[in-house]
Amino acid sequence: MASPAFTQVYAALVAVVNTKFPQVGELLLRMITLRLRRAYKRNDKHQLVAAAKFIAHLVNQQVAHELIALELLTLLLENPTEDGVEVAVAFVAECGSVLQDLSPKGLHGIFERFRGILHEGAIDKRVQFLIEGLFALRKAKFQGHPAVRPELDLVELEDQITHQASLLDEMNAEDELVVFKLDPDFLENEKRYEDLKKTILGDEADGGDDDESSQKEEEEDGEQMRIADETETDLVNLRRSIYLTIMSSVDFEEAGHKLLQIKLGPGQEMELCTMLLECASQEKTYRRYYGLLGQKLCMINRVYQDKFEECFVQQYSMVHRLETNKLHNVAMFFAHLLGTDALPWHVLAYIWSCRNILEFSG
Repeated sequence: MASPAFTQVYAALVAVVNTKFPQVGELLLRMITLRLRRAYKRNDKHQLVAAAKFIAHLVNQQVAHELIALELLTLLLENPTEDGVEVAVAFVAECGSVLQDLSPKGLHGIFERFRGILHEGAIDKRVQFLIEGLFALRKAKFQGHPAVRPELDLVELEDQITHQASLLDEMNAEDELVVFKLDPDFLENEKRYEDLKKTILGDEADGGDDDESSQKEEEEDGEQMRIADETETDLVNLRRSIYLTIMSSVDFEEAGHKLLQIKLGPGQEMELCTMLLECASQEKTYRRYYGLLGQKLCMINRVYQDKFEECFVQQYSMVHRLETNKLHNVAMFFAHLLGTDALPWHVLAYIWSCRNILEFSG
């Protein structure tokens, strides 16, 4: 949901896992469906687009039945709005090729509805052009939009397991699975898991363990020859790389992808967070780009969420030293993280504790 650009890759991974653990594929489909319904009710276009794209590629990978795709399109086009029609056009572009093969009559009915919306002329011209472009794409037999890219076609036809789900079904996301519970039979279950892993991966599992052990031995031998750099040259170069990546990226998606490619040592995540906050504070006016980038990092890795909490405490402790412009930009940055739930609201407890200390000392 945080990286829609890689949805095809995640869907291919789900398809592979689904052949061995169909319960995981079915649970994931239920979770995505529930998120989609929630986003639709809240008119959250960003989440709706991400969830719809994931479902489209699950249909392409035959993890989800095509019925849910037709139901979603019917829902979006029943009472057409500009956002709803735009999401529907993008959805058909993603999975129209497979719907043409699996349910040509259903897809024909959807395109007739698109044609009716065009004839009514009640929606914006921009959305009308999108629909006309979709008709042209259909005429070209969805050329350039294959159901599954060759490099992501990883599952044989006979191994595919397709799950049926409906937008109208009562679903349980099994949120209790997210909470850690002590396993009294941990050792026994761990042994069963190792046996299961060997049956799935075969010799690769043992080979991976051997590689890891040999790599550890090499690292231990190399430790004797390691020379410590006390000049912090590596740290300066790291900060320069982070700064150049942030400032040269076109959008926050590209910046997030490039930043995650940078190899960070243990504890160096704080350098990335500090540099991002520093870049945001130096702008003449606040740019939403920095907030979206910080939000993306927090959603992808919990470590960055913890580091931004530390940054919040640091910035609040020295807030009296900040210039007005810097203060405004820093406040807007953290307001964005709090408003999008990328940062937990308990960080505000630090403000309350500082206030109590001041009252006590006064």
